[in-house]
Amino acid sequence: MKKNALLVLFMIMVIAALSGCSSSGSKDGKLVIGIDDKFAPMGFRDENNEIVGFDIDYAGAAAEKMGKEITFQPIDWSAKESELNSGRIDMIWNGYTITDERKEKVLFTKPYLENSQVVVVLADSSISKLEDLAGKEVGLQSLSSAADALNANPIKDQIANLSEFPDNVLALTDLKTKRLDGVVIDEVVARYYMSKEPNTFKLLDESLAPEQYGIGIKKGNEALLEELQKALDEMNNDGTAEKISTKWFGENKVLK
Repeated sequence: MKKNALLVLFMIMVIAALSGCSSSGSKDGKLVIGIDDKFAPMGFRDENNEIVGFDIDYAGAAAEKMGKEITFQPIDWSAKESELNSGRIDMIWNGYTITDERKEKVLFTKPYLENSQVVVVLADSSISKLEDLAGKEVGLQSLSSAADALNANPIKDQIANLSEFPDNVLALTDLKTKRLDGVVIDEVVARYYMSKEPNTFKLLDESLAPEQYGIGIKKGNEALLEELQKALDEMNNDGTAEKISTKWFGENKVLK
């Protein structure tokens, strides 16, 4: 009997410990954030191989307000929801577009940044509008919102071939070597590379789809979502978000 009683007590303690982790959304005050480390200027590696970017600073400031220690974990972006739901990461935070399909899989914070999916071509390209992509080679990052935007546009059925890449850097590299005629990409990313490589790229005037970025959290972890949103709201109110945005974009682009 005593052995059974001890076993029951042990199980109760284990369940309580697990429940505590679930309600706080982290283990021992630590959070693992899944990122795409080639998604400049949101999260990427600098010349010293350090992970930097708007979302990196933004997440760091939020974690400080939450009293959490964070680790940034580069992940396969095409498996981001699986990484979250498996518990290997606690958040998806790196230019993560809010979509109805993704809302079925994860919890989202309020949107914090506006974006759109655009088409980038070489600066000397004769392509000037979406209909000019007919019969052309187009690339994009696999399982990204760029793919959703292109699939929703009639031009998708008119392009010659669609190539998918693990990240935007590889897609833009193929564009520069003229293996591609255009790349569907996040506007914030496109403008960053245009600033780094003047006279190399240009954007088509027409965008494919407006969108908003949010932070993804595992379903069932409403406590962590509430805690994070409170920190983000505080950052808007005390000027922290504006300071970070100005550093990376030259203006305050953070939504309130």
